[in-house]
Amino acid sequence: MWVINLIMKNLKLLRTTIALLFVLMTLQWQAAEPAKKKLQIFILAGQSNMVGHANPHTIATLLQSDDARDKRLAQMIFKDGNGLSQKALSEHLVRARKIDGLTGGISNEKTKAMKPGPEKTALEAEVKKLKEAHEAFKNKILSACAVSDQVYIASIADGNKGSGPLTVGYGGSRDKIGPELSFGLSMAQKMDAPILIIKTSWGGKSLNYNFRPPSAGPYKLNEKEQAAKNAADIKKNASLNWRMMNEAVHNVLKDLKKHHPKYDATAGFEMAGFVWFQGFNDQFSDEFRDNYRENMVHFVKDVRKEHKTPNMPFVIGVLGTNMTKEGVDKNAVSVAQREAAAAPEFKGTVASVESYKVYDLEARKVYDSGWAKHFAEWCVVGSDRPYHYLGSGKFFVRLGDAFAKSMIDLTQKQHP
Repeated sequence: MWVINLIMKNLKLLRTTIALLFVLMTLQWQAAEPAKKKLQIFILAGQSNMVGHANPHTIATLLQSDDARDKRLAQMIFKDGNGLSQKALSEHLVRARKIDGLTGGISNEKTKAMKPGPEKTALEAEVKKLKEAHEAFKNKILSACAVSDQVYIASIADGNKGSGPLTVGYGGSRDKIGPELSFGLSMAQKMDAPILIIKTSWGGKSLNYNFRPPSAGPYKLNEKEQAAKNAADIKKNASLNWRMMNEAVHNVLKDLKKHHPKYDATAGFEMAGFVWFQGFNDQFSDEFRDNYRENMVHFVKDVRKEHKTPNMPFVIGVLGTNMTKEGVDKNAVSVAQREAAAAPEFKGTVASVESYKVYDLEARKVYDSGWAKHFAEWCVVGSDRPYHYLGSGKFFVRLGDAFAKSMIDLTQKQHP
């Protein structure tokens, strides 16, 4: 009997020892497992220059610059071993200028003026060869652009809707970019956490009417609008883009795992910041201009209320299509954007970023020299009109990076 009791005691001791070992091993595994990081969510919103109308291959003009910032941005945007260089870009520009010299630009006036014959055939063959090399280099630039595994995006850019890893193609079409690309890549260098960008942007929209925030009060129709046959629709559609923006954001928040594979529900998410880039359409009405500052203040407060984040870091991109400080200082909307960011109630939580400071002056020179006659060269540096910042990839990469720097500065003020 005593033998059986001894065995039972030993079994009990063994079970206790195994249980203790299991607990210790579990604690060790938990200690070894890295702490899960909250998904950092940034909302980007605005009108056409948040949509983005730059051809991605124009980003390569960063390689022209000897500026340390531009060199850093080129390294960030392009994959390692991309084969791009300042020399390769210079050769690309020489080729473009030769095409323009042979053809006369977008109209091909020189080619058209030639009589049919061997000389014209030889010229057309040379131009064709140059254009093929021209396109091949542009495609090389596109394939060299980074694809992030840390930053994902869910984007509405006018009719171009999409989601996935952050890379080129989330601008106004699948072959365009806006400030989202460098903003996300730059934030990834500064944050050790998964990042999700939710971009909601539509061209040609005002803050006073389309994005009008609730606390600004109901939109009041002017006399012309009151007399219009569609007056009821005008009234109904006030604040439509405000509502669409918030609907889009909430739809993404409902299924975060779908939009970022590294989202962990146990760690959760944080509404980490908001970037606003807009203002062009508020320039053309006294009412829209005069109310911009107050509307912007209401907008910031209402966004924070919507997402239950009282001090959400908020960056306002200052309209800078006037190119210079002197020109921007005279623009009532730009001034109002600065004043809203500097409102006392926003101290340390809202900042403005001057877009004119990163304007692509080199692209502007080509545009002003007569872009139509220098069409091939123009297509290397720009892809749109001045109100879209020339569709310069260099500009939008610089701007997104400036937004990211400002966002990090605000975040560090709140979490020193």
